[in-house]
Amino acid sequence: MIEKFFTRIANAVAHLAGMPPTFALCCLVILAWALSGPVFGFSDTWQLVINTGTTIVTFLMVFLIQNTQNRDSAALQTKLDELIRASRAHNTFIGIEHLTESEVEEIREKCEKAARRHDREVAEAAVKKAAAQKHGSKKHAA
Repeated sequence: MIEKFFTRIANAVAHLAGMPPTFALCCLVILAWALSGPVFGFSDTWQLVINTGTTIVTFLMVFLIQNTQNRDSAALQTKLDELIRASRAHNTFIGIEHLTESEVEEIREKCEKAARRHDREVAEAAVKKAAAQKHGSKKHAA
């Protein structure tokens, strides 16, 4: 119950925080604060108001944004895992997000080498095919 409530609130706040009107509103608040400086004599209390407000908002937003990113990442990984499972791809890739950074880097390097090898093989096959077609067209001419 509380998890669903938090998720709804986190999604709503994350959505609103990323909208241009929210950014404009924040700019207006800062502008109003800056313009009120002379009225309050640029006092310590005047500075404390903006510092405290921004600190509180930043503190809370860190948790909301992290929650949203964690859920998005988990959903994306689940979708990718299902695509891997349902395709002819290697099922050994499922769950690699739980490996260490160096283990993932090792797998990435192996994938890049395999891709380069595949590209070379495709290029060589294309050259052979072109040569065979050229050779075949000379036979027809003779």
